[in-house]
Amino acid sequence: MQTALYNLKIQKRIAALSVVLLVVKAIAWYLTGSVAILTDAFESIVNVVAGFIGVYSLYVSAKPMDLDHPYGHGKAEFISAAIEGTMISIAGLIIIYEALNNLLHPHEIKKLDYGILLTAGTALINYAAGYFCVKTGKKNNSLALISSGKHLQSDTWTTLGIVCGLILLLITKLAWIDSAVAILFSLFIIYTGYKILRSSVAGIMDEADTALLDKLVHTLNKSRRENWIDLHNLRIIKYGSRLHLDCHLTVPWYLNVHQAHEEIDALSGLVKNEFGESVELFVHSDGCLDFSCRICSKTDCTVRKQPFEKTVEWTMENILSNNKHRIS
Repeated sequence: MQTALYNLKIQKRIAALSVVLLVVKAIAWYLTGSVAILTDAFESIVNVVAGFIGVYSLYVSAKPMDLDHPYGHGKAEFISAAIEGTMISIAGLIIIYEALNNLLHPHEIKKLDYGILLTAGTALINYAAGYFCVKTGKKNNSLALISSGKHLQSDTWTTLGIVCGLILLLITKLAWIDSAVAILFSLFIIYTGYKILRSSVAGIMDEADTALLDKLVHTLNKSRRENWIDLHNLRIIKYGSRLHLDCHLTVPWYLNVHQAHEEIDALSGLVKNEFGESVELFVHSDGCLDFSCRICSKTDCTVRKQPFEKTVEWTMENILSNNKHRIS
C-alpha cells in the first residue's frame, strides 16, 4: 500500500512537470513557427494527458483489495499504459501529416536561436525526470512509472535530435530540413508508442516476464536449502506494483507441519528480501517420494530409498513445469 502511494506521489510530480515543459515548448514553437518544434510540443501534450491518466491509474491501483477485486486494482496500470501508447502513436501520425503539409506549403521560420535554446533545456530536464521515473518504477514494479519514464527519456532523444536538425537548418537555411526532421522523429515516436502498447497488452494477458523469472530462479539457486528437494509449478502474476507468486515446494516427507512451514517461511523471506514487501507468496508443500532420493542432497536422511545421483539445477524451464523433477 505504501509503495503504491509513493508511486502515485511521483506520478503527480511528473504530470506537473510535463505541464511546465509543454508551456516552454509551446513558447518555442510560437517564436519560431517550426514544425519540428511543433513535433516536440505535440509529444509533450501526450506527456501531459498520459501523466494525468497515470496519476488516476496509480490512484486506482493503490486501493486495497476488496471482495470485487481480491488481487487488488493493479491492472489499472496496464490500461493506463495502453492508452498512453495509443496516444503517442496517434500523435506521431498527426506530426507526419503536419510535416508533409509544411513541405507543400512552406512558411518562414523566425528566431530559431531562441527556439533551440528553449527546446534543448527541456531535453535535459526530461531526461533527468525520466531516469528517476524508470529507476523508481523498476524498484517498485510499477508499469505506469516505467512507461512514463521511458516516454520522457525517448522524448529527450527526439528533442535532442530535433535540436540538431534545427542547428543544421540555422546554418544551411534549407527550409525542407524542418519538415524532414519532424517526419524522421515522428516515426521514432510511433515506434515508442508501439513498444509501450505491446508491454501493456503483455501485462493484461499475463504474459510471462522472463527477466523477472530469470532473476527469481538465480536467487533461489544461490540460496537453496538442503530441505528444498524440488521446486516446481511456479507462477508469477503482476498486478501493478504487486507480484503474486505461487509454487510447489518438495520437502522431506517426515517433516511435521511446523517444520515444513519453517522451510516455506525461509523461501518466502528470501523472495521478499530480493523483491520487496510487494510480493504475495503462496507455497504448497509436497512430501518427497521414492524417486526424489536420487536428486536429494540431504546427508542425514535416515529413510533414504535410493542413492543420491546429482542435484538438479533449477532453470526457468524445469521450475515452471507442473511435473516434479525426475532422472531418466
